[in-house]
Amino acid sequence: MPDVRLVPAAWDDPDVQRLTAAQQAELRARYEGGQEPGTPPSAADVAVVLVARDAGGEAVGCGALRPLGDDVAEIKRMYVLPAARGRGLSKLVLAGLEAAARDRGWTTLRLETGPRQPEAVALYEGAGYRPIPAFGPYVDDADDSLFYERVLDPA
Repeated sequence: MPDVRLVPAAWDDPDVQRLTAAQQAELRARYEGGQEPGTPPSAADVAVVLVARDAGGEAVGCGALRPLGDDVAEIKRMYVLPAARGRGLSKLVLAGLEAAARDRGWTTLRLETGPRQPEAVALYEGAGYRPIPAFGPYVDDADDSLFYERVLDPA
């Protein structure tokens, strides 16, 4: 894996906003302009944001966690820039989010993704996430969505 480090960031950090905007643009293209299901994340409800930075300090990926309950959180905005893909960065970000969840006492992670994101599905299934029914704000807005959950091993 290239020299990449994960660093905490604020939701409103300019690099985070640039990466999440790129992620949303890519998803709109894949889903022909469809709206994001559920409730979009915000600075008010995101508790953890991690940014992957390359050796030169450039932000090349990100991910966030939104608390859902006492011991459950949702993965939001997992994204790696297209030019940085294929080098294991998504696994690095996911592992960092899982570690951050354990540090906060969260034992279960959930997420929403879609059938037009086979790379994401492969990442999550390969990391031990299992399919679940729609949850929380997605229950009434689950068209074209897939849902996953993983109970984390203790640290």
